[in-house]
Amino acid sequence: MDIKAVHMKLLLLGANGQVGRELQRSLAPLGELKACDRNTVDFIDLAGLQNLVRNYRPDVIVNAAAYTDVDKAESEEAKAYKINSEAVDLLAKEAKALNAWLIHYSTDYIFDGTKKDAYKEEDETNPKSVYGKTKLQGERAIIQSKCKHLILRTSWLYSIYGNNFLNTIIRLAKEKKKLRVVSDQIGAPTSAELVADVTSLCIFRILQDDLLSEDIIGIYHLTSTGKVSWHDFAKYVIIEAQKFGDIFLTNPENIIAVKTSEYVLPAKRPANSLLNTQKMCKTFNLYLPSWQIHADRVIKELYLREA
Repeated sequence: MDIKAVHMKLLLLGANGQVGRELQRSLAPLGELKACDRNTVDFIDLAGLQNLVRNYRPDVIVNAAAYTDVDKAESEEAKAYKINSEAVDLLAKEAKALNAWLIHYSTDYIFDGTKKDAYKEEDETNPKSVYGKTKLQGERAIIQSKCKHLILRTSWLYSIYGNNFLNTIIRLAKEKKKLRVVSDQIGAPTSAELVADVTSLCIFRILQDDLLSEDIIGIYHLTSTGKVSWHDFAKYVIIEAQKFGDIFLTNPENIIAVKTSEYVLPAKRPANSLLNTQKMCKTFNLYLPSWQIHADRVIKELYLREA
């Protein structure tokens, strides 16, 4: 047994979010885990955040906390900036001072979505929303701090917990006879479970291999594989949910495809949210499954919990 891993101290921030809840499970075998939600530390309170890190002195900081209300961020820019950029800058500097690793999550929104194929880590960034801009500022703060870090960009997240597209579609399909869903935005739906599991595997790798760890520092794309539109994903969710006997007012054929231009929202969405994951798979020797695999798992789990 490698005693080093047993005595590692990990600090998880954003523990009650979609990814955070899954990380509480997946990080537990790696060492002593302190899981903090917004009731423990508020990212608006930078002094409190700093004190938490300095008092606990973790070997690894996993930051799953973020301002994620994409549309609300357009009218709450200062708050989004403080949480997604200023607080992240503080964490990066504290990680550098402790010689700790910082694992941080970012987003496809740092791209403008106009590329024809999947985005690579080195592709030019061009965020079109406040949310995307603040997340990109957070990324840059980490890089500039020169702390040991993994920045994991993901997209189209969902889980059994909270407000996300999958849960929303199931709820709305029980309330309405027709649904209008955009069909000209594509991505790879990615479960929080997959993100958490891969995160733990990456951390295990960097903690076990000091010689390689410096080379591993950087940005990685972490999503499921394959691609689908929001419209087709919505139809898929309802078709799979019907297999568990659930009754909907909206049948799959009544989910109407609309263009983004017909569904106006405060924040601009990327038309292409696909992220190329080859670097992640090659560096960490991982296989990332198709988006349908975890979608099926989450839908099944939702109905088994209700049974």
